[in-house]
Amino acid sequence: MPVQTGDTAPDFSLPAGPGPDRVTLSDFRGDRPVVLIFYPFAFSGTCTDELCVIGDNWSAWDSLDAQVLGLSVDSPFVVTKFRGEIGLEFPLLADFNKEAATAYDVLYEDFYGSRGVAKRSAFVVDRDGIVRYAWVTEDADILPDFSEIR
Repeated sequence: MPVQTGDTAPDFSLPAGPGPDRVTLSDFRGDRPVVLIFYPFAFSGTCTDELCVIGDNWSAWDSLDAQVLGLSVDSPFVVTKFRGEIGLEFPLLADFNKEAATAYDVLYEDFYGSRGVAKRSAFVVDRDGIVRYAWVTEDADILPDFSEIR
């Protein structure tokens, strides 16, 4: 069962691009809340739309003093290229080995013939590492309610 509201958020440490640097969820504890946006694949239509909705309204997100992180099972090279092409102000993380998506239990068994793809989902983790909002969909064409997340 996916992570639920009230659960302690599973920690992860993932690259935001090629190289040894990692973004670790627990590094934000005590500092700021974190919004996790899992999306199936970079460069796909709905995923691009989803992340652009956040990017195009960045001032609304930035004013929350929350860290937004996008996560997909794409490689570090792909997330770097995708982020640059759509001009995002927040990191996209490469969950290539499916560690975070497995911990949050948001993997499709089969996604148009691909196994182990992250389901479109969103989680808000408070400063204490507790999940305060959890949303997961089986329908990859549905976007989360961004105003509800904010």
